[in-house]
Amino acid sequence: MGAIVESLHVDFALARRNFDVELSFDLDHGLMAIAGPSGSGKTTLLRTIAGLERPMRGRIGFRDESWFDSERRIDLPPEKRRVGMVFQDFALFPHLSVRDNVAFGGTDRADEMLERMRLRDLQHERPVSLSGGERQRVALARALATDPLVLLLDEPMASLDPALRNEVRAELRDLLGGVAIPTLLVTHDFEDAAALAETIAVMADGKLLQVGTPSELVAAPRDGFVASLTGANVIKGRARAAGDGLSRVDLEGGHRVYSTDAAEGEVDVVVYPWDVAVSVELAEGSTLNHITAPIDSSVVFGNRTRVRLGPVVAELTSASSERLGLEKGMTAIASFKATATRLIPR
Repeated sequence: MGAIVESLHVDFALARRNFDVELSFDLDHGLMAIAGPSGSGKTTLLRTIAGLERPMRGRIGFRDESWFDSERRIDLPPEKRRVGMVFQDFALFPHLSVRDNVAFGGTDRADEMLERMRLRDLQHERPVSLSGGERQRVALARALATDPLVLLLDEPMASLDPALRNEVRAELRDLLGGVAIPTLLVTHDFEDAAALAETIAVMADGKLLQVGTPSELVAAPRDGFVASLTGANVIKGRARAAGDGLSRVDLEGGHRVYSTDAAEGEVDVVVYPWDVAVSVELAEGSTLNHITAPIDSSVVFGNRTRVRLGPVVAELTSASSERLGLEKGMTAIASFKATATRLIPR
């Protein structure tokens, strides 16, 4: 007999065309996000926990229940695993009302879930008449109506209108805050993961690369991939000691920057867009790193503007961008401090 599982326990290997998905972790309570690019195995993870994929080996279970155990030849079908799953496209029945969609998950809990998800006034509507955020709440209510031990969410923000993303994200965070069971959410968007989960596991090619809080992953990414996923500029270079507690890094492309991190040899230079200032003239100050280059692009996101020049992207307020008159093709200067320049050996 295997040991009693006191939480959601996941430990399995499953073959895929380009790589094997090999994962091992426990989730006691709360919400953990699995963040990674498309094709990294995130949805395969959820489908395997739910019983929709069969691993080559391993064990999946909750408390004293074994849902899959290759050694003991246990493989419970999805309907016996008590897993609630919210699919990326929500998978609502278009011909059923909101109430009937929720009741499909569990008639006994339909009224409770309609109230909890603030759907009482919409219970007679059909999915086609609902907004993206409302459809998401229906899918979540249906999943919870099954009285699951574990809740799984597959890219919950992917099918939503970008204009409503922040609003729906805040609402989803509020709703999930009241879910008292282990919840696993997968997303390709680190910003979504950071907004919704206290713990994030970064995934690539079927493996978990690093697990931590959003601030830990930003402050100390273990490699360039993790840094890039969290939104950093990642630039290849070669480092050597420069004296005065600094390392000098010669970047690919001919630029040179300095860092307070000690490093020798091939490195990934990591600097976040919000740590990069943009100017049209070199200003005096404590900033040690300056990259002068033509502006390749300038993209507005609400009240923020992202400007790419040379090997870096800077994020500044749209008001600052307009004041400086930044336009594609003009030469500008990206400046950032040595203390904001992280070096990760490659």
